[in-house]
Amino acid sequence: MELTDAIRARRMVRSFTAEAIDPAKLEVLCDLARRGPSAGNSQGVDFVVLAGPTEVAAYWDVTLPAPRRAGFRWPGLVAAPALVLVVTDPDAYVDRYREDDKAVTGLGAGPASWPVPYWWVDAGAAIEHLLLGAVDAGLGACLFGAFEHEPGVAEAFDIPSGRRIVGTIALGHPASDEPGRSSARPRRPPDEVLHRGRW
Repeated sequence: MELTDAIRARRMVRSFTAEAIDPAKLEVLCDLARRGPSAGNSQGVDFVVLAGPTEVAAYWDVTLPAPRRAGFRWPGLVAAPALVLVVTDPDAYVDRYREDDKAVTGLGAGPASWPVPYWWVDAGAAIEHLLLGAVDAGLGACLFGAFEHEPGVAEAFDIPSGRRIVGTIALGHPASDEPGRSSARPRRPPDEVLHRGRW
């Protein structure tokens, strides 16, 4: 698939079949994701892959306990056969920018010294690589946040202290679903978002 086609076809899929994903395909998708940009080549993004009913159910038990599932708007999302937690390590960036070739930036002083925390930027790029890779692989994907469940998810899956869960990506073979409420919002036209020379 051409990249432009994958970009245009990408959407958040919220309903999946129970068909398992080939583990090799999951490996390829995470490999694509790890090739995203990395400030100073800090490489502070990791992936926790949950595949199969037991691992996936353990995630939902923390974030969407069974009593709440009955009223959940997207029951087909819970059917996804794989979840990928995208985790970032702010300290990896601070440590990298303390090294001799980056020290002059002052960004090694601590997370607060970063006007734009690039651990979030790089994780976002990794996520987009994975989402586009899913389209290319013929899979559906949906990105969602851990939000208030982040501490519980981190504990359940032994994510080291200091790491942050940027989001979770559900992966699987798409089933019929209804578009999300936000999908009806029109995309801003190019002449509204593109500013040439100045704002």
